[in-house]
Order: sequence, then structure tokens, then C-alpha cells
Amino acid sequence: MDKYELLPQQLLYEGTCTEANFFEPKKPNDKYILAVHEPDYYYDLVNITLDSRAARKIGFPLSEVLVEREVIIADGTIKASEYALEHGIAMNIAGGTHHAYTNRGEAFCLLNDQAIGARYLQHKGLAKKILIVDLDVHQGNGTAEIFQNDTSVFTFSMHGKSNYPFKKEKSDLDIALDNNTSDTSYLEILKDTLPKLIDQEQPDFIYYLCGVDVIATDKLGKLGLSVEGCKERDRFVLEQCKANSIPVMCSMGGGYSADIKIIVDAHANTFRLAQDLFF
Repeated sequence: MDKYELLPQQLLYEGTCTEANFFEPKKPNDKYILAVHEPDYYYDLVNITLDSRAARKIGFPLSEVLVEREVIIADGTIKASEYALEHGIAMNIAGGTHHAYTNRGEAFCLLNDQAIGARYLQHKGLAKKILIVDLDVHQGNGTAEIFQNDTSVFTFSMHGKSNYPFKKEKSDLDIALDNNTSDTSYLEILKDTLPKLIDQEQPDFIYYLCGVDVIATDKLGKLGLSVEGCKERDRFVLEQCKANSIPVMCSMGGGYSADIKIIVDAHANTFRLAQDLFF
């Protein structure tokens, strides 16, 4: 949890960002959350009346503060989506809550921020076809379920084959990677896949979940990327968005290396690249 406080401090300290680059989300209108999540589930969260079994699957002790945090994260992604339309790219230092389903939460995810953002853009008429590029080490199972029958949102997840969730959902495109996949192999697969996908789907907006739990030192990941390899992953994705003039909104997602410096540096690389490529 410390990374959420340390990352903006690092970006300010090194001059990648200034105070003017940051915005503070609030609570969005419930209707944007209810466009994705079932009312019974959402209001059980808000009223802290979720049954104990469902609450255990989330992994956090359920509290009003926790639910408020998740709601504010969703607004961060909504607002970042609007900023991305204006500036080409925008970031949510939190987010990437891709294990949240329409009617339940899992694995520290209560509400699916990028799904909420996608529905918001479509509701406002700001985007029609959306591509979700989920490169967290874990499959975006909740995102896959939410959009399973919706051709207006294409879900692409490249993740560890033997990692959580052990029962995978079916994204529009899943690429399951072997343990200890190296920088070279990972980048070859990504570079062969993403340009074809963009050309095939012709999205007018991209959500990028750029979890840094793909790094070899990660406690919850089983892949073998270096910090530099993770950076090159981000570089390629952002370059593809820029080259195709597709606005991109980034949620940071997972990162659980034992050394907090590795986590912060890997996440900061995404912001450094955004600054270099878009501004």
C-alpha cells in the first residue's frame, strides 16, 4: 500500500511531474458504477451488508473507508479517461481492479475501475469501440466476465499461465505465459500481437493496465521480466497508442516486489515514458 503514497512523491522529486499535473478524484455518480455492477452487490458494499463469504473473497476487512477508497479510485479512472481524450494520455496511480465482476469482488478488487471508465465514455458518446490491454501478471477475469457478450469492448489479457486466478475466464484474447518468461520472449509476443489487434479492432480508446508484477522479483508473480524489460513493455504499448492517435488511460495495477524501491521505480517508468512520448 505504501507505493500509492511514494509514487507521486518520487515523480515530484525527480521532476517528471509537477503539482499541476495531478488531479484529485471524488465520488462519482452511482449511475456510472451501476452501469457495470449489479445494484444488489454495489449497495451491499456501500451499506457494509455483504455476506461474510462474499466479503472473504475480496480479501480485505470490509469497511466504509475501504468502499469509499474504491469508489474514489473509480472516479480517478473516469476523470483520467476524460483527460486522456484531451491530452492523449492520463494515469491513475491506483486502479487496475480487474478481478471485480459484475456481481462480486475478488482478490482485493471491489469495483472494476476500467470497466466503469469504459462504460462512462460510451454513455457520454466519447468513445464507441474500446480496447482493454491488460498486462498485469494476473488474468483480468472480472473484466472478461463484464464484457463477455459485448463486442464494443475488446478484452486482451496477457498473463501468467499458472498464476491466480486458477480458474480463468475467457477474454476476447488471452495469452497465457509460462513461468519465468524472459524479457525477450515477452516482448516478442507483445510486439507480434498488439499492432495486429489495433489494426483488427480499430479502437478509438485504449485502457492499459500496466501492472509491474511481471517483474522477476515480484512475490505474487511468476514471470521473469527485468525492470528494464517492464519499461520496454510500457514503451511499446504507449508508442502504439501514440502512433495510431488513440487516447490511452493507464491504471497502475499490481506490484509486490519485496523491495519497495523496485515497485516505485517500475511504476515511475510508466510516467516517465508518458512524459517523454506525449509531452
